[in-house]
Amino acid sequence: MEDIFNIQTDEDFLSAALRTFNYQYRNIEIYRKFVDYLNISPATVNALNEIPFLPIEMFKNHKILDGNVSADLYFQSSGTTQMNLSRHFIANEDLYKESIYRSFAKFIGRPEDFIFLGLLPSYLERQNSSLIYMVDYLMNKSGKKENGYFLYNHSELFDLLNTLKEEKIILFGVSFALLDFLDYCESERKNENLNVLKNLVVIETGGMKGRKEEMTKDELLKILQNGFGTDTIYSEYSMTELLSQAYSLGNNEYECPAWMKVMIRNAEDPFSYEKEGRTGAINIIDLANIHSCSFIATQDLGKIQGNKFQVLGRIDHSDIRGCSLLVS
Repeated sequence: MEDIFNIQTDEDFLSAALRTFNYQYRNIEIYRKFVDYLNISPATVNALNEIPFLPIEMFKNHKILDGNVSADLYFQSSGTTQMNLSRHFIANEDLYKESIYRSFAKFIGRPEDFIFLGLLPSYLERQNSSLIYMVDYLMNKSGKKENGYFLYNHSELFDLLNTLKEEKIILFGVSFALLDFLDYCESERKNENLNVLKNLVVIETGGMKGRKEEMTKDELLKILQNGFGTDTIYSEYSMTELLSQAYSLGNNEYECPAWMKVMIRNAEDPFSYEKEGRTGAINIIDLANIHSCSFIATQDLGKIQGNKFQVLGRIDHSDIRGCSLLVS
């Protein structure tokens, strides 16, 4: 396959996506069965909106892996021990690392220039988290002695932040943990101290479900902006089943790297697509997923505005037509 990191134009992306589709049809058994079940011939697929997108639920019930490779490393979705969790097998760690590095450098800056702090308790407390792998990798590239994770030791995090006022800091935080930290600061009357941390960049990574009262992304960002005394809260969008990340530099408006693309499908008809500005379900093309599946139909709602997209919530208790045969 060609170098996905050299994609520069829409034509480059289309060419790479079609090559990837044909490769995965030939070499990934579950994807081939899915395409065949839909009675779609690869020879007739010539555009992005003609490519079948695999329902993300498939990763819960099947090993989605290129038959030409083996993989010991896998990432697992969050959930309880009673739940059937998604697994994403990783055959090429170097490709994943390069995707992490290039996306971060494009949207945020060189990892080597930052101290990385992680407020990611729910992810640290389980194994095989792709988010922890990503932050570990960025910490490793940074090499700063202050890098580290925090569970619920809010006072320790607060004290460290206030000793690093002149340093460039990235704080990766799951949403509920960032809110808990701000609650601690308010209860200890330390809010004003956060306002002087001008070199602090907060990147929220989602993760509210079941942990705090539900709120919209805009409501969350406003609370975080006020609490951290900043005009901008960044966000990162990815998932267990992807090897690439989109970033928002504010206002819940995400951008993809050149080898990743979001399309908005009709929530009732998975083979039709919404116009710009209309809400639908998010389909993702991730060309770094060469050895699993690059074409994933998620259960997230969103909309596209220009070259950016917004994430608006989840589709609850929904089935995707035509997929029940393979999901079970």
